[in-house]
Amino acid sequence: MIPARLAAGLSWLSGLGFGLPALYGIAYFARTGDVWQFMGFPTYGHGPFEKIGIPTTVPLLVGFGAVCGAEVIAGSLLWRGRRSGKKLALALLPFEVAYWIGFALPLGPLLGAGRTVAVICFRSNEPSRTT
Repeated sequence: MIPARLAAGLSWLSGLGFGLPALYGIAYFARTGDVWQFMGFPTYGHGPFEKIGIPTTVPLLVGFGAVCGAEVIAGSLLWRGRRSGKKLALALLPFEVAYWIGFALPLGPLLGAGRTVAVICFRSNEPSRTT
């Protein structure tokens, strides 16, 4: 059960840690048309996405917020030992990686790697279904 709880905690940390600021970043960008700066650093913009021609837009930021929200849901499922949490966490990984790299978020890959190792080690407490 420890890997599931660890994976859940890392999912919540990543989902809320990036998702809550993303909500403010969405509102700020929609209001001003500029990327929100936190402590002098751009939060969700001016990174590799823009360097390859993908400008920061409200839909791009909303997509990232949705991925973060789904990560919080995955964390809740993992905490309860649900196999669906493991599947959701693994399914979200490619999208998370794209956003982490595209927005140049250095902590994302670290949290994601830790969560992925914990998810792989996780054994569901649900009974096996035989058909």
